[in-house]
Parts: sequence; structure tokens; C-alpha cells
Amino acid sequence: MSSLRFKAVEEAFKKKALCVSAPEKYTSDYYGKYVFNSVAMAKYLSKDTLKALKNVINQGATLDVTLANHIAAGMKLWATDLGATHYTHWFQPLTDGTAEKHDSFIDYVGAPGEEIIEDFSGKLLVQQEPDASSFPNGGIRSTFEARGYTAWDPSSPAFVVDDTLVIPTIFFSYTGESLDLKAPLKKALAAVNDAAVAVCQLFDPNVKKVSAFLGWEQEYFLVDEGLYATRPDLMLTGRTLLGHESAKNQQLEDHYFGAVPSRVAAYMKDLEFEAYKYGIPLKTRHNEVAPNQFELAPIYGEANLAVDQNLLVMSIMRKVARRHGFRVLLHEKPFAGVNGSGKHNNWSLGTDTGVVLYAPGKTAEENLQFITFITTTLMAVHKHNALLKASIMTAQNAHRLGANEAPPAIISAFLGSQLTAVLDKIENSTSEEAILIDDKKKLKLDIPHIPEVFLDNTDRNRTSPFAFTGNRFEFRAVGSSANCSSAMTVLNTAVADQLLDFKAQVDAKMAAGSTKEKAIFDVIKSYIKASKAIRFDGNGYSDEWKAEAAKRGLDCETSAPEIVKAYTTKSSIELFTKLGVLTEKELESRNEVKWETYVKWIQIEARVLGDLTLNHIIPVATRYQSLLLDNVSKIKASFPADKAESLSKLNSQLIIEISERVAVIKNAVDDMVDTRRKVNKLEHEYDKAVAYHDKVLPYFDVIRYNVDKLELIVDDEMWSLPKYRELLFIR
Repeated sequence: MSSLRFKAVEEAFKKKALCVSAPEKYTSDYYGKYVFNSVAMAKYLSKDTLKALKNVINQGATLDVTLANHIAAGMKLWATDLGATHYTHWFQPLTDGTAEKHDSFIDYVGAPGEEIIEDFSGKLLVQQEPDASSFPNGGIRSTFEARGYTAWDPSSPAFVVDDTLVIPTIFFSYTGESLDLKAPLKKALAAVNDAAVAVCQLFDPNVKKVSAFLGWEQEYFLVDEGLYATRPDLMLTGRTLLGHESAKNQQLEDHYFGAVPSRVAAYMKDLEFEAYKYGIPLKTRHNEVAPNQFELAPIYGEANLAVDQNLLVMSIMRKVARRHGFRVLLHEKPFAGVNGSGKHNNWSLGTDTGVVLYAPGKTAEENLQFITFITTTLMAVHKHNALLKASIMTAQNAHRLGANEAPPAIISAFLGSQLTAVLDKIENSTSEEAILIDDKKKLKLDIPHIPEVFLDNTDRNRTSPFAFTGNRFEFRAVGSSANCSSAMTVLNTAVADQLLDFKAQVDAKMAAGSTKEKAIFDVIKSYIKASKAIRFDGNGYSDEWKAEAAKRGLDCETSAPEIVKAYTTKSSIELFTKLGVLTEKELESRNEVKWETYVKWIQIEARVLGDLTLNHIIPVATRYQSLLLDNVSKIKASFPADKAESLSKLNSQLIIEISERVAVIKNAVDDMVDTRRKVNKLEHEYDKAVAYHDKVLPYFDVIRYNVDKLELIVDDEMWSLPKYRELLFIR
């Protein structure tokens, strides 16, 4: 095996950067080439059909059969012109990934078996039955009730990949329950639109629509695929279960924003060219903090579309990486001791009148609206901080949170000194001191003017999970491999609910005789006081903050199975059911899926860890120990006893240490296997998940610690697994 390691290292060093050329001279010449966007629609649909489709997308108009047939005909013609021979409904099951089943356009004409045509009707476009019985459902349907249906999402444009027309869809059961992540997201986005419009109309009656925007930042590692192939843990779990840290890792901070290695630069260019063909506006690329860690980010977009684009770009990343001899690692913590990978979700709300609701304005009214949305969001985050944490919690992300610049497993909000001062000013003012009405009856807020530079005057706090960054909030706790839908569904639902509460309180005060301005101010002030516990601008890693957060009543749970329970608390069920985003049954089923998934991840990792130790580590260590024993025997045979004793002392110490560590490893693996067998007999998924966290996972640290110590003393030429210095520094 060690020869495979050195061969992989040798081959990796030989690889050169591929020559990558842009498809066209200008990006705009091929941007969105494979997307059924407005340009393609204008060419392949009639004016009436295009107008009707836009009405469906923008106004929620009914999609009738005739219109669906016209759209399907144009979409098929466009797709076949690009070489498509198949179509698929592309959906997002409860696996955090995507799923698809391909069908060809062909169908019989006349008698079966004689003549065929290429056909794609409106019925095939709008709905399909992919079966999909093996996808996780959390007990929401029985095994014999296998039907799962997909329905077209017109707001996310279709696209062509290779020879297939890909149609974004939602996925639901025969009885109508959501079986995916897209459907709840769309409901949450609709809810925040309705609630935000009502609040905006307190300031501007012309606002008719509010959209949620998302800009994700995708972090990832690249590893040479030869080295990857010789690490079973990377192949099967996405992370290294063993491996001593390299003498040099990220401590010099020389990789962050450094010159991009040539092979990686070629990969990045190739990836961008592919992404642009699908209308994914990648804007930024750079080295991240850890060696061989990188980041890409697009221009922000409407949240539903941005989620779909992120899922597509992760697929493209993997495909392009193979061309360049790399494997992409999207696991949140593939390497111990260095930065993990997140996917910061930059989230904001904007109106159809062009106003960013989290950006300070130039007038008093605009700034009051800005403060309204800031305080309402803080209130939502405060009330649902445990639920927000549950939305990003997985077995993988649990390894990342709270270390190496990742945010801690306590949700708090960072505002920066300037915005904090504004909120403190309001909190300590009376409505009479703060509100003045001039001759034109326009509101003025008697607080220090918010300067133009405010947008760029907010510092960064890398330990904050939810930070205000000028004109948006950055939800930094989302994991690299995650589907952003989970976090975006919870955040938008929570904010929508709080906006409804805000509007109801303002209306009640106005009905009781208060002016609109005074009513708004009084509610804002109450929110600032009530949500103060969620605001924290300090070091989220400190023990002092953990103690303080507990005193403030924030959720400080760190066990992933326990964190997930936040979805089915009384307040969470009321939140989701009130807004029609998820039913209680759907919430319970999703928790079952999350616990089951957690158990399976730890099961897989435990099996791989046992295999690596018993079939790789222990044989290599004992083989090296045999060489040491042979050396000791030869020394004793060649030298006088007193001389032989001193000469063989070091070898004897190593022999003893190897024996002791091998014994600890073997016993820990045996105990881990026995514990797993007992845990697997538990009936409920929650109980299994808790037991895997509390009883199985602790063995990982014991085994790893001793294996990593062996790595330091066993002959390097005998060690079969590529080491961190090779995985992180061969580029």
C-alpha cells in the first residue's frame, strides 16, 4: 500500500495545469447559453405565450393545459436545438442533494412498435411521477405507498446538461405532503413577501412585492485525485478520520488570498466558463485560509433561483475537477486542525421599487424603515435562535462549528458599533424626544445622521453566526455541502412571522389612537429591548461568551441530535403551521430523516475507521515493530550486553509504545463495534442518534489520537495513507 501512496505522490507532482480557453471572446456572448431564460423564451415562444408565462411567474396566475402545451413545445424545440434527447424533473429530496430520472422525448405513433416521434407535452412538463420510493421520508408514507410526484417550478428556468433538458421541480407525496426542500422554501418566500409588503406600505404605498435575495459563498478543498483514491476515508466519508497535522499548515496565513496555484487557476477558469453557460454569475474566486482551500461566490440573486444555482454549481465543480485531476471536497471539516468549509448565506430583502430594506436611506422615512426591518429581524433571530441553529446542523457541520474561524454553535447577531449606537439611542429615547413632525407631516427621527459611508463602515466578526454587513445579514453558520434551502426556509419564515407581529402591533396602537409614527417607534423600541440578548459583538469562541449566552437564555446545545429537536417545539410548530410553510406531520417526518441521516453518517464513519485501523494502521505498525525487534536482536547478538542495552534502548522504547498504542486502538475499535451493535437495536431514530453521539462518537477521538501518534514514529516509507503534508500541499 505504501507504494501506492508514493506512486500517487509522484504522479501528482508530474501533473501540469491544463490549457483552458474561453468559449467566446466575451462572456456575454455565451452567458446563459444552456438556460431557457428570457432571451431563449422570446425566440422560441410566441408573444402571447411569453406574456402569459411571465404572468404565471410574477403574479402567480394559473397555468392551464393550453398554455403548458405551448410552453412545452417551445422548450422542447429549444432543447433539441442544443442536442437534447431526454428530459428530467430535477428535484431536491431530503438528502441535501438533487435527484433526477431521465426520459427520452420519443413516443409511439399509431400502433405500438411501429413508428416513433419526438414528443413533449404540457402534461409531461408540469408534472411527473418518478416513483422515488427509496428517498427518505421520515415515516410520512409507508413503503408500499411509493408514489412521489414532481411539479414544475416556473420561477426557476429549465436548462440543458449534456443531452438532457433539466426542469426544476418540487417533490411531494400522493397525499400532498412535501418530500423536498424546495416546496417549503417557496412557501417561506411567499410568506415573507406578503408580510414585508404590508410593513413596507406603512412607509411607501407603492410597494407591491418584496423579494428575498441570497448571495452564497462556496468554500471547498481540492485534492489530487490520485492521493484521494488512496485515502478510503476521503472516498467514503468526505473527510480524513485519521492523520496527524502537518508541521506547517495555515499558521503562517500565507495561503489566504495568495497567488492561486497554476493547476487550480486552470480549474477555476474552466469552472467559471461552465457556470456562465448556465447563467450562474460567478464573480469572486480566491485562496481561502487553509492550504488547498478555495472559495467562489456569485453576484447575489433571488433566493429560490440562487439555491438552484448553488446546487448546480456544486455538481459542475465535481465534474470539472475530474478533468483537472482533482477531487472537490465539500465536507465541512475534511482536515482536522485547519479551517473547515462553510457556505456563508448573504441574505437581504428588496422591494419592487428598488429599495434594499437593510440598506440605510437618505431620508428620515427610509432610515426608519431600515431600522424597522433591522429590529424585526433581530427579534425573529432572538425568538428562534435554536431553530436557526437546527436549520444548519448536520453530522458534518458539527465538526466545523466553533473552531478555526467558523462561527460557534450559539446563534448571536453582530451589528457593529455604529448600528449598535443607533439602536441604543432609540432604546434610551422617548417617543416625544425621537419623533418630530414638520409642516409637511413627514416623519423625522431625531438620532445622529446615518452617514453615506455606513454601508462600508461595519467591521467583520468572523466568530459571529449572523452578522450585519452593511446592507444584508450574513448567516455564516451554513455548511459547505448544505442545501441553502433549509437555512433560507427557517430564516424567511421567522422574519415573515415577526413582520406580521410588527404590523399587528402597529395597527393595534393606531386603532387605540396613536399616530402611525409613534406606534412604529414604540414597537421598534420594545423589539430593541426584547431582542438585546441576541446581540453580541465580541469573541464567540471565548468561554466567557458561552457562560454569558447561557445567562441570556440563548440555546447553547452542542449535540446535533438534540439541536434538531428545535424543529418540533411548540413555538416552531406554531410558526410553520401558522404561515403554511410546513405541517406538524411534515416537521416530525423531517426530524426523523435528520436523526436517521445522522446515525447513518456516524455508522459509515465508524465502519471506515475500524477498517482503516485493522487493515492499514495496525499491520503497518506491527510490521515496523517487527523490524525494530529484529534490529534489537541483531544488536544483542553483535555487541556486549552492557553496550547492547544502551544501543537498543531507543528501539525498545518505540517497541513498547507501539504495543501500547496498538492495544488501545484495537480495544477501542472492538468496544466501538460492540457499542454500535447495542445502539442499533434501539427502536427510535432519536434514541439511536443520541446514543451514536454520546456513546459511539467518543471512540473516534481515542482511536485517532493513538493512530496519529503512531504516524509520527512509524517509518514514513511504510505508512500507507497519504499524509496531511501531501494532501494539503501538493497542488
